[in-house]
Amino acid sequence: MTIGVLVVDDQALVRAGFRVLVDSAPDLVVVGEAADGADAVVQAEAARPDVVLMDVRMPVMDGLEATRRITDGDGDHRPRVLILTTFDLDEYVYDALEAGASGFLLKDTPPEELLSAIRVIAGGDALLAPSVTRRLISEFVGRDRAAPKPSLSVLEVLTAREREVLALVARGLSNAELAEELCMSTATAKTHVSRVLMKLGARDRTQLVILAYETGLVAPG
Repeated sequence: MTIGVLVVDDQALVRAGFRVLVDSAPDLVVVGEAADGADAVVQAEAARPDVVLMDVRMPVMDGLEATRRITDGDGDHRPRVLILTTFDLDEYVYDALEAGASGFLLKDTPPEELLSAIRVIAGGDALLAPSVTRRLISEFVGRDRAAPKPSLSVLEVLTAREREVLALVARGLSNAELAEELCMSTATAKTHVSRVLMKLGARDRTQLVILAYETGLVAPG
């Protein structure tokens, strides 16, 4: 199955570069481009991409608001958003994860890693740049927020094994790594993750990571 990609960036040369890279993969295709967040929302509805490569800082509407509108859409098709930025601690990124982004990578990520990330996001997993994951989560948890954070009691719906799985997901382990750590098959690990997602009403693994830290199941660092 071909994965449709919408490229969003206010620089034409950057968009052109991403288009060439994405179209070079046999299982990926660029279905549209947008130069700002407002156009991205329109293009996402019209082109129905599987994944949106979203820049953060853009005119008219930034990537944060565009991400929120795209992921909160009422239609039957909700693209997944992969944030791409030149700033590994860009404050917009924290809010973008809350807004519904499924992944975060730096623009200097090697081409093959970016293509792999698109496939991971399209497959329903979440992805954070390994070099910034700990700082990102630590900063996210440490920020002052008006809304009360969920208590550990919200995890009572999980079995002991599922809590263990959640803690490992929060450390950034993939399904294959989970399987190795817990001495089970990859299929079983994937089933556990799916059950945790369902029980906690989480959209994807990114939300699981945030929830694990906010409830105190896992401590930053």
